[in-house]
Amino acid sequence: MRLVCPECKNDVDLSNYPEIADGSIVECNHCGITLETKEAGEELTAEVVDEGK
Repeated sequence: MRLVCPECKNDVDLSNYPEIADGSIVECNHCGITLETKEAGEELTAEVVDEGK
């Protein structure tokens, strides 16, 4: 599975999230923004939940 951060456009490391699904909350390891996943599949999409650091 792959997730690209909508803020910084980097790949988000999902190795810390083994049970990822629609509505999962993840943090971008590059910019620190908090994201909510919207679509589980080969490639995830996400919306910004919190601007982070």
